[in-house]
Amino acid sequence: MMTIGEAARASGISAKMIRYYESTGLIAPADRTGANYRLYDANDLHTLRFIRRARSLGFSLEETAELLGLWRDKARASADVKALALKHAADLEARVAELTAMSRTIRHLAETCHGDGRPDCPILDEFSTGPNNGLGPADGARDMSARSRRANRGGAA
Repeated sequence: MMTIGEAARASGISAKMIRYYESTGLIAPADRTGANYRLYDANDLHTLRFIRRARSLGFSLEETAELLGLWRDKARASADVKALALKHAADLEARVAELTAMSRTIRHLAETCHGDGRPDCPILDEFSTGPNNGLGPADGARDMSARSRRANRGGAA
């Protein structure tokens, strides 16, 4: 048996997060000593390491709970695990695409800025105009290009 501090060091999960996982029901309440200290055994440590790995791969708490349920269910169908993993991979790929589009837009905006001592800045001008009429990040960057070219030539933005 080990204390929460020892379990935290051995699992790579902070004591605060272990207490949080217990409070949300992700892990079962720990056994307690007479002095009310939490105690963890090898099985608890194995579960904590499982959680740390799932969370490090970006699985949400809900997905991690589902994975834990599947892991504990020896009669599970591996197809259920695979489906959850593939859905998560698709979600990650969608987020990567969104982040890539945002990065492209920000880089484009930065290219339109002189970056000198003048106060006018097409980046801030674009931010202050609000949403680009419902356009996505990449479309917004294209929409901005004509205005940015005028600003760089000294025209009105």
